[in-house]
Amino acid sequence: MTTTAKLPDLSKEEIQRYSRHLILPEVTLTGQKKLKAASLLMIGTGGLGAPVSMYLAAAGIGRIGLVDFDRVEFTNLQRQIIFSTQDVGQDKLTAAKARLEGANPHIKIETHQVHLSSENALDIIGDYDIVIDGTDNFPTRYCVNDACVILRKPNVYGSIFRFEGQATLFDPRVKGPCYRCLYPDPPPPGMVPSCAEGGVLGILPGIIGTIQAAEAIKLILGQGKNLVGRLLRFDALAMSFKEFRLRRDPNCPVCGDNPSITELIDYEQFCGIRGEESTTIIRDGQDIPAINVQELKAAIDAEEDFELIDVREPHEHQICNIRSASLIPLGQIAGQLAQFDPNKRYVVHCKLGGRSAQAVELMRQAGLDAINVSGGITAWAKEVDQAMPTY
Repeated sequence: MTTTAKLPDLSKEEIQRYSRHLILPEVTLTGQKKLKAASLLMIGTGGLGAPVSMYLAAAGIGRIGLVDFDRVEFTNLQRQIIFSTQDVGQDKLTAAKARLEGANPHIKIETHQVHLSSENALDIIGDYDIVIDGTDNFPTRYCVNDACVILRKPNVYGSIFRFEGQATLFDPRVKGPCYRCLYPDPPPPGMVPSCAEGGVLGILPGIIGTIQAAEAIKLILGQGKNLVGRLLRFDALAMSFKEFRLRRDPNCPVCGDNPSITELIDYEQFCGIRGEESTTIIRDGQDIPAINVQELKAAIDAEEDFELIDVREPHEHQICNIRSASLIPLGQIAGQLAQFDPNKRYVVHCKLGGRSAQAVELMRQAGLDAINVSGGITAWAKEVDQAMPTY
């Protein structure tokens, strides 16, 4: 991706550090100089971003940009190996930058402590050669995709959930498919649980993340067969990889023959999410009615007449629960609708508010008086009962 005339020199220390690269015929001194001259943007420093950024830093990528705006939490440590216990409470970018610079002082780490959006994506992404998508939400994935297509930047995509992950390379420079060709429309809000709700095997992002890092390095070196037009799926339980063909959709609104999206749009609105609260769900133009945990606490204290329902799974209920709640997992709600009292009011919660919103929608469609608890039991533990463990 970089012409040899512009390649930087390597110091004696760098030659020693990268010696195992230099003796590879596919890399050599010239290839290592290409790595040093390259710039990559890692969007997200979480499960995927942690192994990707660590391996790219170790490989000698000259300039690495990091985009994130979260703080390190204890729940991150099971899989986000770039952080330590001492980093909890610190900005992720501050901790990640220190770790990467400690691992390799010969590279430059740049930080962008912002939520990537249509307002800033083009400016941030435009300053790098390659983008690596380590995000965990649909609005940002579509935003990253569209910005990369518009700017003609390769986008190394990866995603993880529970025991499965997938990776591919979207490269508009060779007219390959884009994320919208794979997923033309986002799923309904709350329909696909996040890792925070569904869980993820700790080593899974390491496997998918290192695949993303390998794709980026191969792209810079111009070596090997990349994943353009191929979706690689990994199942950790079966310990198997499967490959699926991807084709560019000529009618794709972004990368198609006659694109209708030529500038970035409102991705929160596109994905059916209003404002900054991901628990505010919109169905058919209508909000799912909700209360917050403070209002729930007040209603419980006042002994108001309602039934509190927990739609999480039994193994989640074992971790923490609100004593007055009845446990009915989401998958059982539809089959039990006839057993609910049409004259009773129901308040429904889950872990974060997504699954309970689905339950409330089903119940209201059946004519029941049901309302969602925004933020779920996680918000309850943070705002009402700080002694309650979170997960």
